[in-house]
Amino acid sequence: MITSLEGSWCLVLGASSGMGLAIGHELARAGVNILGVHFDTADGQEKAAVAREEMRGHGVQAHFFNANAASARTREELLPQFAELTGDTGIRVVVHSLAFGTLLPYIAQDGEDELTSRQMNMTLDVMAHSLVYWTQDLFTAGLLRQGAKVYAMTSAGGARVMPHYGAVSAAKAALESHVRQLALELAPSGIAVNALRAGVTLTPSMRRIPDSERVAAYATGLNPHRRLTRPEDVAEAVSLLSRTDSSWITGNVIGVDGGEILT
Repeated sequence: MITSLEGSWCLVLGASSGMGLAIGHELARAGVNILGVHFDTADGQEKAAVAREEMRGHGVQAHFFNANAASARTREELLPQFAELTGDTGIRVVVHSLAFGTLLPYIAQDGEDELTSRQMNMTLDVMAHSLVYWTQDLFTAGLLRQGAKVYAMTSAGGARVMPHYGAVSAAKAALESHVRQLALELAPSGIAVNALRAGVTLTPSMRRIPDSERVAAYATGLNPHRRLTRPEDVAEAVSLLSRTDSSWITGNVIGVDGGEILT
């Protein structure tokens, strides 16, 4: 049965830009209260503050926290605050949209740097493993209840390769594996966990990938819609999929790419 999202709560990890920001805006328009975690310098904090006030303009609560979402201390500090803010409601939607990783080749050539074990571990910890740790702690704290939805942002890079993308590709593959396992273990509690595989999207993290403009041009020609995926496309998918208490759609990698992967 389709239900209203009004008055519910959404936690966005990576709330200040890209898909996380678009999802926050979309759900705020639907009457969802927003908890946003982001990790920014002064300029990013200013943009986050503007976004927070824009969300509040829809008559909802919006609280942003500038902290490292991959840190255990951050979870320890924020979960009691989340419990106080959400009260008896709990958190309906969790969005894992952390896109901080190292873009270096595994094998150095022509004097360039190569990926270190520390960089590999950091990339997987932030972009993949932190999904597990957040979900564990939210569930243990009683903040995830029947009908809750957990979304992780993946990409075609989980199964494809490109220069400098190895560590991020490994993180996406691990993230999708974590989604399947969490879906299995949370199914008895009526909680759905899915990965959303967006098409090529010009987010700030995408622009950091070497030769991203060429990749974007190629994807534009490849996509049946003849355009790139936009953060708003992903936000609409989250809004749509979250409007049911059913947990029967779970453990999937759901394409939100306009058919890009088909061609």
